[in-house]
Amino acid sequence: MITDGGDHPGSCPIPGRTFAKRSPDPQYQRVLDRRTPSHDDLVDHLVRTTALQRGEAARVVLDVLAYFDETTEEYVRRRHRELQARGLTNPAIFDRISEELPHRAVAPPALSLRQLRRVVYG
Repeated sequence: MITDGGDHPGSCPIPGRTFAKRSPDPQYQRVLDRRTPSHDDLVDHLVRTTALQRGEAARVVLDVLAYFDETTEEYVRRRHRELQARGLTNPAIFDRISEELPHRAVAPPALSLRQLRRVVYG
């Protein structure tokens, strides 16, 4: 089980901050709920090979796992919001997302622009 090295699993080493939210749709929900083997060896490796403290290394591991646990639909919606916030127009946004999807760790099947729009707008 990944812990931060503190008294409470899931607490952040920075006072007043939480390690991972536990709400219906947080970034880490599936990662924390998944019954997978421990990643302590990876956390130990990060502590040995970087300047990260154990709690920070555990947070990095959870961040990476949550990133790769994101479904295609969640990725498309998140990237659309991020790119829209930067002022890009929908044609540019959907072109960029189409270019990015094949480079994901587990690439989804190719989606047409129409399919991408449906993911975002229903």
